[in-house]
Amino acid sequence: MIEVLLLPLLVAMAIGLTGRWPNLREAISLLGGVALFVMVLGLYQSPPQPITVEAPFPGLTVGFAAEPLGLLFALVASALWPITALYAVGYMRGHGEKNQTRFFACFALAMSAVMGIAFAQDMLTLFFFYELLTLATYPLVTHAGTDAARQGGRVYLGVLLLTSIGLLLFAMLGIFQQAGTLTFTPGGVFGSGHSPIMLSVLLVMFVMGIGKAAMMPFHRWLPAAMVAPTPVSALLHAVAVVKAGVFTVLKGVVYLFGLETVSGLPITPWLLGLAGFSIIAASVVAMRQDNLKKRLAYSTVSQLGYITAAALLATPLGIAAGGLQIAAHALGKITLFFCAGAILVAAHKSRVSELDGLGRQMPWTMAAFFIASLSIIGLPPTGGAWGKWLLLNASIDSTQWMLVAVLALSTLLNVAYLLPIPVRAFLGRSDEPQHGGEAPWPVLVALLLTAIGTLVLFWLPQPLLALGEMAGGVQG
Repeated sequence: MIEVLLLPLLVAMAIGLTGRWPNLREAISLLGGVALFVMVLGLYQSPPQPITVEAPFPGLTVGFAAEPLGLLFALVASALWPITALYAVGYMRGHGEKNQTRFFACFALAMSAVMGIAFAQDMLTLFFFYELLTLATYPLVTHAGTDAARQGGRVYLGVLLLTSIGLLLFAMLGIFQQAGTLTFTPGGVFGSGHSPIMLSVLLVMFVMGIGKAAMMPFHRWLPAAMVAPTPVSALLHAVAVVKAGVFTVLKGVVYLFGLETVSGLPITPWLLGLAGFSIIAASVVAMRQDNLKKRLAYSTVSQLGYITAAALLATPLGIAAGGLQIAAHALGKITLFFCAGAILVAAHKSRVSELDGLGRQMPWTMAAFFIASLSIIGLPPTGGAWGKWLLLNASIDSTQWMLVAVLALSTLLNVAYLLPIPVRAFLGRSDEPQHGGEAPWPVLVALLLTAIGTLVLFWLPQPLLALGEMAGGVQG
């Protein structure tokens, strides 16, 4: 299991050593991504025994374990790494980006941190890799080196460190003080006799301390980070950062607090209400954004609210829905960002209002955008349909009618801010002459692969769904 952490580190070192030979450097990144996916697939087929090391303090351990939620997250992230690396080759060269060696090396370091988060056996280990992921991705956010990039980086680092150190760390200390352990345990670490008020405070600090989940009001880092190159946006939104956030929320609810505890706390309905507010408010803001990447960024804030809400429902079906939604959103949103980058490289356009008629120049890209939009909306035949359907059923089973209404309204808002983009691209008329064609082939191949992935997930959801069901304890 340790090898899945070490491999990306070795890839990062090899990339640094081969920086003067771009073809070799990029081949190492691609092959490293494929190798990592194969290794994670091996863990999925034959999970190893946990690795545990006693910490200096009684009750504290550090270690690694391959449990169902972690395997789901690791499978999704490792599968998308080589595809994103392929995309980055075409984008970085086609857009003439500088510091490409640093980019690929930091990307590999981020993947090592992701594997640490996915396979952490305890909250202490997870917290270490959670912070490492923030630091590893900071150079990617500030990649351009402009004043805007540095400002975006300050917001990124400030919000994520403020929440993790100011809230999440203290939540961990409180959990340890109450339960005497931070080891992930089926059913949670709390026995009977704990104050509901104290546990409510700890749950609020835990959920709000996970800034990477982008729950309002700690969401500003996400649109601020859109100054980064598009492959970085894909990393932030689909492969690593935000998924690490909502994964940590899910894992904490299942293995630290426990579903029974969370469902009985007086604060849980209020946190569900806040998640619902984030879903709707971010969708409304997304509708007003003309910049394509910012529209997609606020869409992500909204979609992450689905997964946080699924966790806070604190039911087996809710956990299964949240797990599948991680995969569905990853495939759909990475495709949308890939398409945005392709449009920038090939047509030099970044605003929705500039896309009229672009479908005649870039038909494959805009077709992929349309498919991914259907997945984010939650319509068949795309993978996003299953995640939203399960979440809707979990909400109904829990009689959370407010969340049912939020899901219905947000679906309409998804339609309003996503579907006009491919419609105007294919049916709109532009007075500007259309030059060129699609983006470079690595970009095009990558976005087509992820678009196809959203369709495959609709027809073959069971392997990932089964992992979510195992984590939630769905009786089948």
